[in-house]
Amino acid sequence: MEIERNCYLCKQVLTDDLVMIDKIKALLQEIENMKANNAEELEALRIKYLSKKGEISLLMNDFRNVAAEQKREIGKYLNELKTTAVNKISELRENFNNVDTGSSEVDLTRTAYPCELGTRHPLSLVRKEICDIFGRLGFSIAEGPEIEDDWHVFSALNFAEDHPARDMQDTFFIQHNPDVLLRTHTSSVQTRVMEKQQPPIRIICPGRVYRNEAISYRAHCFFHQVEALYVDKNVSFADLKQALLFFAKEMFGNDTKIRLRPSYFPFTEPSAEMDISCDLCGGKGCAFCKGTGWVEILGCGMVDPNVLKNCGIDPDVYSGYALGMGIERVTNLKYKVKDLRMFSENDIRFLKEFESAN
Repeated sequence: MEIERNCYLCKQVLTDDLVMIDKIKALLQEIENMKANNAEELEALRIKYLSKKGEISLLMNDFRNVAAEQKREIGKYLNELKTTAVNKISELRENFNNVDTGSSEVDLTRTAYPCELGTRHPLSLVRKEICDIFGRLGFSIAEGPEIEDDWHVFSALNFAEDHPARDMQDTFFIQHNPDVLLRTHTSSVQTRVMEKQQPPIRIICPGRVYRNEAISYRAHCFFHQVEALYVDKNVSFADLKQALLFFAKEMFGNDTKIRLRPSYFPFTEPSAEMDISCDLCGGKGCAFCKGTGWVEILGCGMVDPNVLKNCGIDPDVYSGYALGMGIERVTNLKYKVKDLRMFSENDIRFLKEFESAN
């Protein structure tokens, strides 16, 4: 009786395996012939066959009860079934993606809406305005590298190696090399031009400069300068003053007045700092000008003969003047920006205030 019972169980397992194979073949035929008219129908078919509780998953669960000698064959059928289902679903989905859904009614080349126009940065606006003003005086734009050597930044500009004026600018040096540094002023562009070009020279040098300073509302480790250089025969301080007066009136208004105060720069002699009359109080004194009626804007002076000589220009024949200003400083005065850090934070709300200035 025990032998007969075991034979019965074997026959029952074998029968179940054959039933499972028939079911797999039926599902395979069903999947190969399935169709979907829209994405919703396709999703329903995917759930029916490929979800965790779908037909194929149920068969996978029954696979554990398959006799050992039948697992190889039935496993092959199951893998074929699942691969066919996945491929069929992908094929139908691809057909939906390629169907013309009435795109003729939509202009796909049309710019997305709304499309906000960008604006120029306030520093770019002021830099362009400064360059345009000096361009009307005959100055051309010259540019140079931001990573410079000691000669063009300091030595050629009359900074001796032990000169205390080097301490006026806390410099970033590259890889502890005292001869390679980030330029501290755009005067390095002037020295490069004078080395390669004989007078007359009339250039303006805008660019970014770097100094190791603590970042605050009034200072930053990088900022922007514009420097101008004019070298020719018989250039005098009177020429410099007239150029400065023209610039001040063009930039800040025709009622602007200028004041020159004696100062010191290693590369100019004599040297001066220029103030403009405060346009908020008209020179009467206010909080912005600290009650003086004047606001400092730039440094200037006659090019030191040693600088001309270092650059291969005869100081007995030629003379010249140079001036330099911070673009952030001029932008602060023009647009009354109180915090210097706002120029580099890229705050959209701040930048939108300059849309009308473009």
